[in-house]
Amino acid sequence: MRSVIAGIGWPGIPSDPGAHLAALLFQLERSQWLPAEQLRERQLGQLRMLLRHAKATVPYYARTLRGLDVDRLDWTAFHALHTLSRKDLQAGFDVLKSSASPPDHGRVVQGQSSGSTGMPVRFLQTEATQLFWNALTLREHLWQQRDFSGKLAAIRIKVEEGRWPDWGLPAAALFRTGPGATLNVRTDVERQLDWLLCEDPDYLITHASNLHAMAELSLKRGIRPQRLRQTRTYSEALRPDLREVVRAAWGVEVADGYSCEEAGYIALQCPLHEHYHVQSENLLVEILDEAGHPCGQGETGRVVLTPLHNFAMPLIRYELGDYAEVGVPCDCGRGLPVLARIHGRRRNMVVLPDGRRHWPSLPSTLWLSVAAIRQFRVVQTAPDSLEVTYVMDRPLTDPEQKKLEAALAERMGHAFGVVWNRVDSIERSPNAKFEDFVSLLQAAG
Repeated sequence: MRSVIAGIGWPGIPSDPGAHLAALLFQLERSQWLPAEQLRERQLGQLRMLLRHAKATVPYYARTLRGLDVDRLDWTAFHALHTLSRKDLQAGFDVLKSSASPPDHGRVVQGQSSGSTGMPVRFLQTEATQLFWNALTLREHLWQQRDFSGKLAAIRIKVEEGRWPDWGLPAAALFRTGPGATLNVRTDVERQLDWLLCEDPDYLITHASNLHAMAELSLKRGIRPQRLRQTRTYSEALRPDLREVVRAAWGVEVADGYSCEEAGYIALQCPLHEHYHVQSENLLVEILDEAGHPCGQGETGRVVLTPLHNFAMPLIRYELGDYAEVGVPCDCGRGLPVLARIHGRRRNMVVLPDGRRHWPSLPSTLWLSVAAIRQFRVVQTAPDSLEVTYVMDRPLTDPEQKKLEAALAERMGHAFGVVWNRVDSIERSPNAKFEDFVSLLQAAG
């Protein structure tokens, strides 16, 4: 632990902000092992405090919670409350603000989502909500047993190329860490790989799609970083083949996290498995079917969130727009609920002509078995049509196109008409996210 008291290095005595983090981590270390029912009881108690505040200080909830006895709130009453859509948040920013955010929650700041749905939203948060974000970041490091003395490299949005004496916040607020290095994710992937080899870190964090591109390029060039112990992904749903590609390229595992800007950490990958544990101390997560009923184990539904500590702008039963699959209780012993898989947005589902929908799996092996395609994006433009944009040194031949169309038909469940479009590069969206499949028929979802 990083100590701020001169002459006392062990045991370390942290700064005041570090002490807040340490106190929260101390509780999180114990709460993760609580039985599921005890976690639910504690969530319900926090919900009552949140709804009491919302009803008293937020115009939207003063109206929608009128008549609700918050002090006697039970799960039946909570699940009967209306959900809050992204459109509601967009249109109702002013009426969703609290008129009296508690002073001891700290400074109120405004944020904005990345707008990957085409519907960016504004929201308010406090220093208290940031504290939970920081503590759960450290929980993820500790779950994955990372060595803080190692070197951390980050290739992400909103950073410039640089080298740093430590990992930065929040890790450096509490722990003595090794050095850090950053690079912007919009850097050409060839240079990213050269940079990674030069920096030779112990850990790498980046977008899932960017990691995939780097690992594939590393395999093609027959080179690999020597010290790398683990990769960490965020911001995007994982393609099914990503973990295998990274193992083949670098011999390391991928640890994934699921979060959103409006609510912070939603779920973190289990230290022992590839599924995710909901961060129940931070927020309540419901997975609902199209009729609004809770999904059972193995079922996929809409992700509905209630952050438990945002008193500046309570978001009660907020429909994030994502879909996830409910998992079975984990044998690791944690009582935290399990999500088996994060599917992503509704727009990432293909719509078949008969109205059925599913999330297509388009692994890189599908493309590479036919031609040396470096990057691709598939867009469903009509009920019976796809447009495939691809990056390759030469145009696909007619036989190659036919092979890929047959493979897409098998994966999609329908023989779509395909328009092929070769380009020099496929740019990331303004938020740096990349989606290999989007259906324009689902764009509003």
